[in-house]
Amino acid sequence: MASSADGGASTSEDRPLRRATVERKTKETSISVTLDLDGTGEASIDTGIGFLDHMLHALAKHARFNLELKCNGDLQIDDHHTAEDCALALGTAFDKALGARKGILRFAHAYCPLDEALSRAVVDISSRPHATINLGLKREMIGALSCEMIPHVLESFATEARICLHVECLYGFNDHHRAESAFKATAVALRSAISIQSAWINDVPSTKGVLE
Repeated sequence: MASSADGGASTSEDRPLRRATVERKTKETSISVTLDLDGTGEASIDTGIGFLDHMLHALAKHARFNLELKCNGDLQIDDHHTAEDCALALGTAFDKALGARKGILRFAHAYCPLDEALSRAVVDISSRPHATINLGLKREMIGALSCEMIPHVLESFATEARICLHVECLYGFNDHHRAESAFKATAVALRSAISIQSAWINDVPSTKGVLE
């Protein structure tokens, strides 16, 4: 696998721009990602899997990330490599864009409904990757995306983003609604967790003094 990433320059306030571009190339997928954590929610996403595009668009919109993601994957085999690798590349971009983990809120949670479905997401920008994802999906597929891959996308993102992520759909009978509410809750929690706190702009939110 070949990969590359670049971060941002400094703002007029001498705070680094929280942006990154990542390229991930393997024999299974070729992916480019550009991510701005301090955006407006604009997204251009083409993974080749419509429902995955929809979930990543919801993530970007409600986290207020600007996201460009393009993937050419081996969909003639199935959706696994494409869905997993897009999440890994996005997580890498998040980690690179976030940079030094100081001056942020760090911990956050959010509840988001979609009609009858309600999901909760809790995030810790801890630099220790962990994910517990429980969506309770019943269908085999939503569109062209395997339901087993939907929690795996969140797990893969958390791994490369180096965050601790707990997401649970509390109830709901429509799997589309369950999945989408989960991504929206994740987005809102992320938006809060990485928010800049002017009162402790240079402080690392850890008793250890580092988040590495």
